[in-house]
Amino acid sequence: MNIAKSGYRVFSANSSVACTELAKKITERLGVELGKSVVFQESNSETRVDVKESVRGQTIFIIQTIPSSSDLSPCHFTPSRDVNTAIMELLVMAYALKTSCAKNIIGVIPYFPYSKQCKMRKRGSIVCKLLASMLAKAGLTHIITMDLHQKEIQGFFSFPVDNLRASPFLIQYIQEEIPDYRNAIIVAKSPAAAKRAQSYAERLRLGLAVIHGEAQCSESDMADGRHSPPCVRNTTGHTGLELPSGKQQAPFPGIELPIMMAKEKPPITVVGDVGGRIAIIVDDIIDDVGDFVAAAEILKERGAYKIYIMATHGLLSADAPRLIEESTIDEVVVTNTVPHEVQKLQCPKIKTVDVSMILAEAIRRIHNGESMAYLFRNIAVDD
Repeated sequence: MNIAKSGYRVFSANSSVACTELAKKITERLGVELGKSVVFQESNSETRVDVKESVRGQTIFIIQTIPSSSDLSPCHFTPSRDVNTAIMELLVMAYALKTSCAKNIIGVIPYFPYSKQCKMRKRGSIVCKLLASMLAKAGLTHIITMDLHQKEIQGFFSFPVDNLRASPFLIQYIQEEIPDYRNAIIVAKSPAAAKRAQSYAERLRLGLAVIHGEAQCSESDMADGRHSPPCVRNTTGHTGLELPSGKQQAPFPGIELPIMMAKEKPPITVVGDVGGRIAIIVDDIIDDVGDFVAAAEILKERGAYKIYIMATHGLLSADAPRLIEESTIDEVVVTNTVPHEVQKLQCPKIKTVDVSMILAEAIRRIHNGESMAYLFRNIAVDD
């Protein structure tokens, strides 16, 4: 029976072999069995969850891993899972546990999906906020996650969120697995990633370099709100600023609006000396590897003799394994917050760091009512 001494249950929100691997590692560390449940898709692709044991009055932890788009189903006759299927599995299981009278339902979601869609882009929507509302409605009362794309995402939730950090594990890997790491330099592939890179550099007592120019990611330009539609109050009369047909009209006489000059990115520049050093690029997510491959080529041109990439979440979608294998990148190190066994078979340069230890400790502390401060020791606000 999955009954710990303190009386809690741990379930996996999916039944595929690749995605239950992390759940099994966590339960082994906790000394409990994985809860008995079956999660599957009907012939019409609808998600169905069957909980096989009583959860009345219990504290329930649901572990859900989000697959990357290139993950394959372990069975040829089973539809492959995608991020939206994983979300539905989590929602349906949480609601099933809620209606089965579980006392508390805590989601363990190491990689929180849609975290990049946390700001307004033109006439789009803040999908991350929508997902937070859906999880609360389904019955979740707490979430444990790791390295949110933006820490401000925690404000989208109406319940507590513990945003753990993977940096201690990645820093330990650098110290133990990279020969002569003292001759390394931490690199931010764009100015937006400079704070994270600075944190690694200060902890490892290494130098810092920043890549700036055409190769930098343009996400910050899209997501900073400058393309958001302005807030306009509904009025009964015509304002005179816009024609009924939607065409623009000159402003009222006497009003001169300042003109914003178009942005022009400078030629590619590496701020910092990487010549004769090991370059370690750090980021939170590695998905489309085009920017990382371009950054690696630039660093090679500037004299770096080895290039490592360290990231928390290895989504590695589409043909990322092939691009990494053919690039000048020596090694890509990611944690097991996202299953990527298929990608590792395609590219031996991909290495995995296990973070089940900190997830298991977070579960134990939350259930026992202990402080979580120990898991955040020496972590600054900007980390």
